[in-house]
Amino acid sequence: MTTQVTVWNEHVHEQEDEAVAEIYPEGIHGALADGLADDGVAVRTATLHDPEHGLDRSTLAETDVLVWWSHCANDDVSDAVADRVVERVQNGMGFIALHSGKNSKPFKQLMGTSCGIKYRHGGELERVWVVDPGHPITDGLDEYFEIPATEMYGEPYDVPEPDRTVFTSWFEGGEVFRSGVCYRRGRGRIFAFRPGHEAYPIFHQPEVKRVVSNAVAWATPTEGATTREGSVDPIESIEET
Repeated sequence: MTTQVTVWNEHVHEQEDEAVAEIYPEGIHGALADGLADDGVAVRTATLHDPEHGLDRSTLAETDVLVWWSHCANDDVSDAVADRVVERVQNGMGFIALHSGKNSKPFKQLMGTSCGIKYRHGGELERVWVVDPGHPITDGLDEYFEIPATEMYGEPYDVPEPDRTVFTSWFEGGEVFRSGVCYRRGRGRIFAFRPGHEAYPIFHQPEVKRVVSNAVAWATPTEGATTREGSVDPIESIEET
């Protein structure tokens, strides 16, 4: 079965900032979709401005993995759509939160925390270290890669203890950050990946594209066991008293 991926982007910066539009002329969602196009997955895109933000029930039902980039318009996503995304993750859809997607309504709801950080603009070097080299999200990478210029994120990072921490970043200014973390919620797999500030061509970088591609493969749902919920009859006979 071909993995069905929906790439979601608020698509605000590219329309309001010429410098961002020059970096991502097809939008950040377009760059991400292009990066996944050669991986044998079926990719569609959606944005904040589409009806129901492009995430109606039918689209989500057909989505195996949702890749989410957002920054300045997290609060503009409707609560109904956010709840719909969370429900699908709990039922098995993979969710990849990129950069400030950590502040999105679905991710914060899935984490149950503020997801707060410290940050700094300024175009610093980021060195992304692989700290879980056996994890499939690291396939094809060296022990570290560098992003020449980016926005800094720093600890503490107010998220629950990750199931696995895959990457840790060091920044030129001295801070460190858990830049790639994995979770399970219900049947769904979640990966939050820090890089991707809109002012820099980060999603054109081969290592970053490889991480996103690997994360999609990792988060693709597996069939798993058949289970039942709600009121059920006993498996064994029970003597009534």
